[in-house]
Amino acid sequence: MPHDTLFAEVTDPANRANPYPLYARLREKPVSRQSDGSYVVSTHAAIRSLIFDPRLSSEDLPPSQRPPTGNPFKDWIVNPIKNRVVNAHRPLIFRDPPDHDTLRGIVIEQFTIPRVRGVHREVEGIVGDLIDKVRGRSEICLVEDFSYPLPVMVICRLLGVPEEDEEQFQKWATVLATALEPDSRGDEKQRHATATAFDAISDYMRGLIREKRKNPADDMLSGLANPESGKPAMGDVDLIASAILLLVAGHETTVNLITNGMLTLIRHPQELERLREDPERAPRLIEELLRYEPPVHFRTRKALGDIDIAGITIPAGASIVLLFAAGNRDPARFTDPDRFDPDREDNQHFGFGGGLHYCLGAPLARIETEIALNALVRRLVAPRLLEDPPPYRPGASLRGPEKLGIGIERIA
Repeated sequence: MPHDTLFAEVTDPANRANPYPLYARLREKPVSRQSDGSYVVSTHAAIRSLIFDPRLSSEDLPPSQRPPTGNPFKDWIVNPIKNRVVNAHRPLIFRDPPDHDTLRGIVIEQFTIPRVRGVHREVEGIVGDLIDKVRGRSEICLVEDFSYPLPVMVICRLLGVPEEDEEQFQKWATVLATALEPDSRGDEKQRHATATAFDAISDYMRGLIREKRKNPADDMLSGLANPESGKPAMGDVDLIASAILLLVAGHETTVNLITNGMLTLIRHPQELERLREDPERAPRLIEELLRYEPPVHFRTRKALGDIDIAGITIPAGASIVLLFAAGNRDPARFTDPDRFDPDREDNQHFGFGGGLHYCLGAPLARIETEIALNALVRRLVAPRLLEDPPPYRPGASLRGPEKLGIGIERIA
């Protein structure tokens, strides 16, 4: 196939189960212009050289444009106002400095390591409860029974969302995650569903923020809504956008990391047994998972000026794809890159992206995944895949199985 159509093959759901041969082809040219005018950056060195480049902009979302409703008041007055507000207050991963740095700094003030570590025992309890619920079954779906509910329960409790609303948040997160998929941005039906879910969750968050200001608690949303005197503060629209981002990005990436992790371990039974015998291996194993089967395969950027790289000039205004998962398997950077090796040294992967937009929730995702995988390998007796490869979700960027059927002898 022609080199300038390879990325279209990557986004084709037919190649979701194993995109890595396509990534190897793309790495033959560190930077390649695709037939749609975009530029794909695929080698470790080229990605590394660009992630801190100020000529790359994250403000590449198309303008918000709510679909017509047939109601003149909504179509001519309400929705245009909503569109202008949304366009001016994107979540911080779609913002450039200085706005990005200001918003990120405010969130980091609340997303502290002590607070994240403080949920360790609560995560252990949630993990244990989820596994207990499938006791007595000989088959489970890891995604439905475990990987999907766990992260949303954890992030909701960190934010301070009432437990009875967690199920609704999971539904919103499922819809809104598609907004992070570049290949779905032109889908009119999907944009309508995303706008509807965004308006619903925004209304909910607006009410919850009011409640947190009246009755603050020891949670992130209370901290963001009630900043200390003299500290920078967000306006309500940015606060809502940031809370939604924490929910969606933190949920979807961790779902994929846990699911891909268990899939990889069952495919490598020796490593599964080593983890069962030595739970302290988990941190190294997770770092290798982030390289070998990362939860996010690529992100898009926009060139603010001409960029000369690897013998190619990327022109100002061009769309750029940073293909992190291809860089993670670059043989110029990693020895035997297609081998899963938790004992790999100097594992400088792009599993959580990099640069200004390095994943805010990385410490939490690592904790959740460590607790989850250790519990799963300890308690699922003789796990086996019911289907390999499993069916994958449509998205190419946030890549992970839609279902992961596992047969077991019993729950320990």
